[in-house]
Amino acid sequence: MFLEPQVKKGWIEVICGSMFSGKTEELIRRLRRAKIANQKVMIFKPAVDTRYDENDIVSHDATKIPSIPVAHSRDILLKVQNADVVGVDEAQFFDADVVDVCEELALRGIRVISAGLDMDYKGEPFGPMPRLLAVAEYITKLHAICMKCGNLASHSYRKKVVEGQLVLGEKDLYEPRCRICYHSEFEEVDTKTVAEKESTNGKKT
Repeated sequence: MFLEPQVKKGWIEVICGSMFSGKTEELIRRLRRAKIANQKVMIFKPAVDTRYDENDIVSHDATKIPSIPVAHSRDILLKVQNADVVGVDEAQFFDADVVDVCEELALRGIRVISAGLDMDYKGEPFGPMPRLLAVAEYITKLHAICMKCGNLASHSYRKKVVEGQLVLGEKDLYEPRCRICYHSEFEEVDTKTVAEKESTNGKKT
């Protein structure tokens, strides 16, 4: 379990992992502990994320906490008012400036706690997350449970063919997979695609 450093200066924490790994739940837990410590907490989320609620941050187990939706990461700097702790959920959905925003907040002496997907459905680094991970003092990587074999899952598998990196969805569209189950699924799809193409070409000749 992450224990808050006992220092009086700003820093950046990043909570990352696949979908359904408990990132938002952990973010909410840390923010609530900060409130118990009588610290002023402000929480932000990307306005595009309206899956559960337009304003609140809501975890998959329905735990929620009020937040401020913003369209652009720079808006966070305009809205922060004497905060001791700033939470940023779904950081992967923000523009690239979110990294500079988090660094500026930390330089002001603010504790910044950010949560987000480190990889997209293709297993590629997601948006600004690689840079955010690089500049963070503290990183926590959480794991879900693979829905195919029960091992620890680090990948978010998209169950339907939908184009685009930013596609909002829940269990109807995504499920966690371990490395082996994630890649074996794609190998099966590739094999079927090749076989179908060869069959089609054979019929044409």
